[in-house]
Amino acid sequence: MKLLEYQTKSFLKKQGIPTESYTLCRTPDEAEKAYTTLGKKQVMVKAQVLTGGRGKAGGIQKASSIEETRMQAEKLLRLSIRGLPVQELIVSEAVAIDAEFYVSFVIDRKQKSVLLVMSREGGMDIEQVARETPDRVLKFAIDPLLGIPDYLARYFITQCVEEPSLWASGAVLLQNLYRLFVKEDASLVEINPLVVTRQKQWLAIDGKMVLDDNARFRHIEHEALAHWTEQEKKEQEAKKKGFSYLSLDGNIGCVVNGAGLAMATLDRLTDFGGRPANFLDIGGSSHSKKVKEAMELLLRDTAIKGVFINIFGGITRCDDVAMGLLEAFKELNNEIPIVVRLTGTNEKEGKELLCGGPFLVVDEMDEAVKKIVNLVNKAG
Repeated sequence: MKLLEYQTKSFLKKQGIPTESYTLCRTPDEAEKAYTTLGKKQVMVKAQVLTGGRGKAGGIQKASSIEETRMQAEKLLRLSIRGLPVQELIVSEAVAIDAEFYVSFVIDRKQKSVLLVMSREGGMDIEQVARETPDRVLKFAIDPLLGIPDYLARYFITQCVEEPSLWASGAVLLQNLYRLFVKEDASLVEINPLVVTRQKQWLAIDGKMVLDDNARFRHIEHEALAHWTEQEKKEQEAKKKGFSYLSLDGNIGCVVNGAGLAMATLDRLTDFGGRPANFLDIGGSSHSKKVKEAMELLLRDTAIKGVFINIFGGITRCDDVAMGLLEAFKELNNEIPIVVRLTGTNEKEGKELLCGGPFLVVDEMDEAVKKIVNLVNKAG
């Protein structure tokens, strides 16, 4: 689960990490009131959406009066950033910045540990910094049995921050950020930028958190924080119905049974120039109702221009899948090509059921992949 900036800052403040003053707003009237309440000449009006690149998209604006604050709020609340409509914003005090840093804790699956990532290039795209100037990004693996005792916290901060007067407070900040990461079962906690003000104080003026969905049973309170996108809502719906669904950015819908076959299918589609629109695994014991529900979910995506159904019948019976497809397309209006490959248990019966229907049945996997890619490309 991804958190918005203001939600992340709420966690940071509770953990003793200072942030600038801000107010959450959902209307221009609330933004006007927030400007007055803050009592600052200059404020920042910041869109709250679950994506990066807000600044480049015009989602962060400065205002120097109550009228300008209202104008910026009106503009932002009409804005969409990377397809996400802005429904909330914060009005925060503008901060006089002396230096900017980047700091995060993230799960490093390669090293099988938490990784502390730090850089003096705060406020920038850290991936770009790492790619173009990797020496400016510091990484430290954290031993889960040791954590970050005082001596390590001081060592880490001295590797990134040159000013000795900031070391003690910076070390405490790192320890608090790590405690937050562990306590909330996060997979990412990021402050970018972490700034030093002209008064030589640390402030987290932007932040990001991702909470591990697999640990949700330990954090019932996290449910109230969810801001599900339409794609995420669809993924949650699929999970409740017993299959795995993940949206991708292509135009070929995929229905398979089994994660291994799903990955192989996506790979072959890509190899032949196709662009998968999703990962949809209907599982190993699918019945016709389940297949019908999967197809209904899949075809709600208007970006899909063709569907590839790739079924290996082990526990799954090919005739059950065929019955589910026939049931689904009695009710679904469909004008896009659908290529079906059935092999395994009750393969013959399944293929016979699909004869004469709106499906193109193909025996070999590569042949089927080529067929659906060509049909989708031809349709434009």
